[in-house]
Amino acid sequence: MKQLCVFFFFLTLSLQAQFQVNGIVKESTTNKPLPFATITTTDGINSISDVDGKFSIVTPIPFTAFDVSYIGFTKARITLEKNKNYYVVMLSQKTDDLNEVVVPDENPALAIIRKAIENKDNNNPQKKLYSFEFKSYNKLIVSANPDSIDGRIDSVFVQKSSGDQFSKIDSSEYKFKDIVRQQHLFQTEKVSQYQFANSTLKETILGTKMAGFKQPVYEIIAFNLQSFSIYDSRYELFETKYNSPIANDALKDYNYKLLDSLIIDGRNTYMIYFKNKKKRRASGLEGVLYIDQNNFAVAKAVMRIKGVLDISGIHNFKYIPSEKLWFPTDKTFKIVKGKNDDDIKILGGTIQFDGDVENDFKERKKTASDFTYLLSQTNNFEIQYNIPIQIKKSAVTIEIKDDAINKPEAFWDTYRKDSLDSRSKKTYQALDSISIKKRIESRLRFGRKIINGYLPIGKFDLDLRKLFSYNNYEGFRLGIGGTTNERFSKNFRVEGYTAYGTKDNDFKYNLGIAARVGKFTNSWIGVSYTDDLREIASTVFAIDKKPFKIYDPRPINISTFYNYVTWKTFIETKIIPKTESLWELSRTAVEPQFNYIFNLNGKLYPNYVMTTAMVSLRWNPFSDYMQTPTGRIEVEKRFPKFTFQYTQSLPKIWQNDFEFSKIDFKTEYEKKYLNGQKTSLLFEAGYSFGAIPLTHLYNTSPNNITKETIIQRITFSGKNSFETMFFNEFFSSQYAYFQFKHGFSRVTLFKKIKPSLVIVSRVAWGNLQNPEQHIGLDYKTLNKGYFESGIELNQIYKGLGLGGFYRYGPNQLSKFQDNIAVKISFVLNIGL
Repeated sequence: MKQLCVFFFFLTLSLQAQFQVNGIVKESTTNKPLPFATITTTDGINSISDVDGKFSIVTPIPFTAFDVSYIGFTKARITLEKNKNYYVVMLSQKTDDLNEVVVPDENPALAIIRKAIENKDNNNPQKKLYSFEFKSYNKLIVSANPDSIDGRIDSVFVQKSSGDQFSKIDSSEYKFKDIVRQQHLFQTEKVSQYQFANSTLKETILGTKMAGFKQPVYEIIAFNLQSFSIYDSRYELFETKYNSPIANDALKDYNYKLLDSLIIDGRNTYMIYFKNKKKRRASGLEGVLYIDQNNFAVAKAVMRIKGVLDISGIHNFKYIPSEKLWFPTDKTFKIVKGKNDDDIKILGGTIQFDGDVENDFKERKKTASDFTYLLSQTNNFEIQYNIPIQIKKSAVTIEIKDDAINKPEAFWDTYRKDSLDSRSKKTYQALDSISIKKRIESRLRFGRKIINGYLPIGKFDLDLRKLFSYNNYEGFRLGIGGTTNERFSKNFRVEGYTAYGTKDNDFKYNLGIAARVGKFTNSWIGVSYTDDLREIASTVFAIDKKPFKIYDPRPINISTFYNYVTWKTFIETKIIPKTESLWELSRTAVEPQFNYIFNLNGKLYPNYVMTTAMVSLRWNPFSDYMQTPTGRIEVEKRFPKFTFQYTQSLPKIWQNDFEFSKIDFKTEYEKKYLNGQKTSLLFEAGYSFGAIPLTHLYNTSPNNITKETIIQRITFSGKNSFETMFFNEFFSSQYAYFQFKHGFSRVTLFKKIKPSLVIVSRVAWGNLQNPEQHIGLDYKTLNKGYFESGIELNQIYKGLGLGGFYRYGPNQLSKFQDNIAVKISFVLNIGL
C-alpha cells in the first residue's frame, strides 16, 4: 500500500508539472509532412515541427489555441478541444510567396546563406570579440516519460479467436515504467566558467556532481555533445563532425529552402531549412537556421541527424545592441531512438536502445527502453565582453578544480536556473544508494585497470602482460609483475617483474622506483634495473604505452633475441603542452643470443656495452586535453599524431664501446566515417649513423615463418607487421615504412556473424650501410623496396577472423605460393 501511495504521489506531480499538446503538420493536397513548420501558441511560445512534421508543445500553463505557419501555405489557427492532445494540421498552398528577398532566377534562400557565409567573421563572437567570459550551468539526464509508454508495454497478451486478451504483467517492463515515474535513470550537473582570449577558449569546471558517484566519471563530463560555436566550419554533433551549413563550401553539400520569417529578440529573422544533398542514410545534417535580416547573423539554430539515433542540437542567442552581436545564451541536446537493427549503448550502457527487426513477417514488440532519451541543457549567464582576461594553463581545454566534486548544496542552489524537481532529487538519492550497495565505483575502477592490462590487488596492480607468453627462444615464459597504485601512494611508485623461460631455463627481472615531482605536468623521476631479452632490430618508441593484449601473436615465431642488462635513470613528463616525453640516461650490456659478431675496424665484438642518452616524445597538436584532480586525459583525440625519438651514444662514459646516433619518427592518421567505415594511415622512418650493431638496427616488423607450404605458414596476424616478410630476411640502417588500411562497415550475414572487411597495403624502403660489419646472419637489404597488400575479414565469429596477403614488386619470390600468407586475426571487443 505504501508503494502504491508513493506511485500515485509522483504520478500526480508529473501530471501537474506540464501541459502538453502533440501533433503533425501535413500538406493538404499530397498528405506529405511539412518539416520545420512554425507553431506559435496564444501565449507567444514558439516551436517548430521536426523533419517528419511532428511537433510537441510543453508548457507549465495551459493555452487555448495555437497557430501553424509555413512559407507558401495559408496560416492555420487550431483551437484546443477538451480531452484531445493530438492534432493533425493540414495546410493549403497559396499562390503568393514571401517577398522580403527578390533575387531573379535564384532560390532566395541561397542568397541569404551566401550573405551569412560572407558575414561570418563579423558575427562570430570568437572573431569579433577579443575576449569574453561567462559562467554556465549544465544538467544532463537519461530518462523516459512514463506517460508516453504504452500501457501494452508492461502487459503480456495471449492470442485467442476473439482477439488478444490480457494475461499478466511483464515484471521487468513494469518495473522500468515504475522507476521512471519516480526518478531519472542517470543525471549529472556541472557549473563552468568559460574564458576566451587570444583565440583560445577554455572551460574551467567549478562544480560537478554525478548521480551514483562520489568522484565523477571524468570521461563522461568531457563527452562532446555539440559544438560550442555554430560558426565552426566543421559542426560537431555527438562527437561526429559534419560540414557546417554555413561553411565556406556549404553550398556544394546542402539544399536550402526559405520557410518563413520570425521575430526573435525584437529583430526580424529568416527561417532557412537546410538538408544534405546526399540521399543515403545518415549522410549529414539537416535543420533550420534563423538568420538576422539585417546583419545575416545566426539568431537561432536547430541541427539534427536522423538515422541510427535521432539526435538534435538547438542553439539560442541573445542580441547585444552595444556589440551588434548575437551571443549564445543556451543550448539543448537530445537523443532518442531512430531506425536501427543493433542495440546501442551510450555512456557505458547508461542509456540503451533496443533495435528494430525490419521484415515483412514480424514486427518487433516495443519495449520500455524504446522511450528512453538523453537530454542535456546548458544556460549561460554573467556574460562579459572585451575585458582583460589572462587564461592560465591554456594548453588544457578543460580544467576541473580540485574542490569541484565537493561543493555544498548552497553552491548548486546559487547556479541552478530552476530548483530540482522531485524526480531529480530522487535520482541522486536512489543512484547514490545503488552505487554504494553494488560497489559501482570500485567496479568501475576495477574495469579501468583490467582494460589497461592490470588486476588491482589492494595497493598493487598486477600486470597481466607478464603472466604468460611464448616465443621460439624462451618457450613458455611464465612470470609475475606489476606496480604500486594510488592507494599505496600518489607520489611514489615501485614497479617490477620476474619471468622464467621453460626453454632457455633462465630468469629475467626488472625493478624500478620513481617519485612524482610535478602534479599538473604529471612529472616523475626514477631509476630502474633490467635483465631481460629483446627481439633484434626491433624499433621501440619508449614513450608508447604498450597496449594490453590477451595474446601477442607475433613473438610466437621469433627466435633471434639479445640479452640486455640495463641501469637507467629517467624523467617522464607532460610539461611541454600537448606532449608526453621520456628522457633517459642508460648503460646497457648486450649479449646476442644467436650466431652474431660485430666487426668494427677489425675488432670483433661478440658482446658489447652501450651508454646512451635518449629522448622520446609524443606530440598530439590537434587533440584537446582535460586536467582532472587525478591527472590529465586526452578527451578529444585528433589526428595526425607524431612521435619522435633521438638516441645518442656517450663516448668514453661507463665503458661505452661505440659512437652512433639514431633518429626515429612516426606519424598516425585516422578518419572515422558516419557510416561506420574507418581509414587509417601510418608512416614510420628511422635513420642511424655511426657504429651500430645489427641488434639495434631496423627490421620493419616481419611476421612470416620459413615453411614450405601456405598451410604450414598460417599464424596469427600482427597489428602493423609485414605478413609476407620472413623473420630476419631484411635489415636496414635507414628505412621508411607506409601502411594504408580501410575498414568497411560490418555486414550482418547471420545473427552472430557480422564480419568487417579491411583492405591493407604496405610499402617499405631501406638501406644498410657497412654490411660487412655484421657477421653471422644471412640477410638482404630493402633498397629496391618491398610491397604487400591484403584483405582481412575480421570478427567473423567471436572475434576470430581470417586474412590473406600477397607479396609483389622487386622482392617478389620466384614461387607464386611463397608470396602468399594466410593469417588468423583476433579482435577483442571490450565495449569501448
